[in-house]
Amino acid sequence: MTPLVALVVLLAAVTHASWNAITHRIKDELAGLTLVGIGRTASGALLAAWAPLPAAAAWPYLITSVVLHVGYQVALIRSFRLGDFGQVYPIARGVAPTVVTLFATFVLGERMGAAATTGMVLVTLSLVGLALWGVRGRAGRPPQWPAIAMAATTGLTIAAYTLVDGVGVRSAGAALGYIGWLMVLDGTAVPVYAAARLRGGLAGRLRPVAVGGLLGGVLSVVSYGLVLWAQTRAPLAPVAVLRESSVIAGAAISVFLFKERFGGARIVAAGVMMTGIALMLGTT
Repeated sequence: MTPLVALVVLLAAVTHASWNAITHRIKDELAGLTLVGIGRTASGALLAAWAPLPAAAAWPYLITSVVLHVGYQVALIRSFRLGDFGQVYPIARGVAPTVVTLFATFVLGERMGAAATTGMVLVTLSLVGLALWGVRGRAGRPPQWPAIAMAATTGLTIAAYTLVDGVGVRSAGAALGYIGWLMVLDGTAVPVYAAARLRGGLAGRLRPVAVGGLLGGVLSVVSYGLVLWAQTRAPLAPVAVLRESSVIAGAAISVFLFKERFGGARIVAAGVMMTGIALMLGTT
């Protein structure tokens, strides 16, 4: 991975944490998802109008990815409703690179060295630590097992669409065209559902959170577009792992924006996770 690609993925990580934080602040789940979808559709349409059409071989991956992205959005918003941003976000983002790396190793036959294997173990241990913090770190509150389970589910959907899109964007012949059409198709799904469900009441629910929701949609396009571009320039697993440095940005957001108590256990878990990520990338 070249320094330019690494820098692009790190920028995508910060952008991703930012749009997730914006979404977390919107308490009306359906309104938030709808506005993010509208923002994605508008941004994607601009790309699709300007970029070449993806090759025919890429369209099955596009359709599969749209289904996975919709499932991811639903699981993400649900997990935010069940748990704290500072707990849910690291678990969701940490599961994905672990699954992607395991898939690359046991299905695609990519071999991992000792450092990468150690990194995988450390990332897994950090996830266990974050989950246990949710059970034992809050006196007087019941375990947050639903939040933990939903965050893990979110991570699995991230891993799935990362693998699908990694293959799809390479077969598209035009990365920007793939990104544009993915966002157009993905972005329209939830708004269409919301319009059918709420009918005349949709506009009233969208208006109070319009700015934040639309901004979240645009940032989500920027974030994932940068990742897809990087996947055309580097192997899938390192890109997926480096992207999850967003847990550090997410940790900062949870403390300074949401005023959540980070706690010693979370600090240790986040540090262990980043050490594992660095080892998997071969940077330590």
